[in-house]
Amino acid sequence: MTIQTMISGTGRYIPTVVVPNDHFLQHEFHGPDRQRIDKSNAEILEQFETITGIHERRYVSDDLVTSDIAAEAAEDALSSSGIDRESIDCILVAHNFGNVRHRSHRSDLVPSLAARVKTKLRIVNPHTVAMDLIFGCPGWLQGVIQANYMLRSGDMKRVLVIGAETLSRVSDPHDRDSLIYSDGAGATILEAHEGDGTTGILAHAVRSDTFEHSKMLLMGPSYKDSAFLEAFFLKMEGRKLYRYALNHVAGAIKEALDRAGVHLRDVAKLLIHQANLKMDEAILEALCKLYGMEAVPAGIMPMTISWLGNSSVATIPTMLDLIRKGDLEGHALNAGDTVVFASVGAGMNINAVVYRMPA
Repeated sequence: MTIQTMISGTGRYIPTVVVPNDHFLQHEFHGPDRQRIDKSNAEILEQFETITGIHERRYVSDDLVTSDIAAEAAEDALSSSGIDRESIDCILVAHNFGNVRHRSHRSDLVPSLAARVKTKLRIVNPHTVAMDLIFGCPGWLQGVIQANYMLRSGDMKRVLVIGAETLSRVSDPHDRDSLIYSDGAGATILEAHEGDGTTGILAHAVRSDTFEHSKMLLMGPSYKDSAFLEAFFLKMEGRKLYRYALNHVAGAIKEALDRAGVHLRDVAKLLIHQANLKMDEAILEALCKLYGMEAVPAGIMPMTISWLGNSSVATIPTMLDLIRKGDLEGHALNAGDTVVFASVGAGMNINAVVYRMPA
């Protein structure tokens, strides 16, 4: 018998403010040279939707911050699983910007978001360790990997991993790339069980390409109004990031599958970070080519980006919860199914995890 890491609960918080693409018809878009883009907003938005697949996204209401929605997702996971919150050994909160209040333009990181979440959950147990994890968009999945190490060590039994972000608070309204960003939170409870090692987390792979690629996502000034917000807004080199993802993500997924001894044809679902529809489709095609598969398996890759946008660390755990609770039409996870989680983001970081549902 061996210790295996199982998913025993999931939860989510989907913000209530729906922001459709036509919300941006009156915006003034500029390029990195701070010159106004010589296209109509209707044309910009049409091209954006064609590439990303996004026609609306979700923003938090003005009264909420990241730790609030992280706690909401965690509360959902705890209540739906029936797990005693005082039995949680560790709370890991993945995010990138801390709490950014409405119109404050400041990141609030002290105390840690995990400490705030623990307080909001009213967990009294002093042995419930609360800590944050900053790893770009793959942060929640990296938290799962770290939790797996903790659980397999035998020192912990239950770890709560949360991915939460409010990218709307760090989005430059004059940068068309910012149209991709949204807010949200997803939570997952991981638990140690004794078994034969054929279910739960089977393997993972991680890579960090900081030497040449660390500046593809960074903080910078607005493309128009930069007088006092010198480096507040999230900026990305979209084309370079796209090429990087196509060159490396499929290989990382295959590395994790190889370590697990699983072929792509035996994977039921690939839950990939919702960054860009065209990019995710191209990654899946590249992955199939690595296995010599000409046809992409039907229904293998659920997508939520069309209505939820890119909420960074929250995209995968939110999707997982939607599927587990039967709230994502056309997708389900059944006993014995093998699922792959994969993400890519600032760093540049990539990770993948192979998980098999219990029989």
